[in-house]
Amino acid sequence: MTSYQSDSESDETMDDLTTETESINHVEVIENVIDTLEQNDSAMVSHPAEGAYLWKFKYGSVEVFVQLTGTSDEDMITVWSSVLKLPAKDEPTMMRSLLQMNCSATLEARFGIIEDQVVVISKRTLEDLSAAEVSRLITIVATIADDNDEDLQSKYGK
Repeated sequence: MTSYQSDSESDETMDDLTTETESINHVEVIENVIDTLEQNDSAMVSHPAEGAYLWKFKYGSVEVFVQLTGTSDEDMITVWSSVLKLPAKDEPTMMRSLLQMNCSATLEARFGIIEDQVVVISKRTLEDLSAAEVSRLITIVATIADDNDEDLQSKYGK
């Protein structure tokens, strides 16, 4: 078994990374990411319950939603965008196509169904979530939704 020695420089680097992650202001990071992605001053925010936030913005041909349930490590960030209303034409073929894309083309996001709508969605807890990961989650969902909504609607929309 290999043993590793700890040196004070790597310990300091680890402490810096831990402090950086712990001190992140997720609300500020989300708003900065949305500010870089949103189009035509379309961004809106709602602060409906204690600690919770909901943002909506336009990206290409889709609306993207970002929900933050609070700011503790156990709270969640959820990003989603609707790409197709259900029912759809040839749903078995559409479902197979979505499952194949989930396996090969959606990275940290996935296709799913929420209230009779096909969505692109990603969610995770805030524990150890960096600003770069927040940016990546929002950007991936927005990009995959915008890249696929028109094709899905033309193939399977009613």
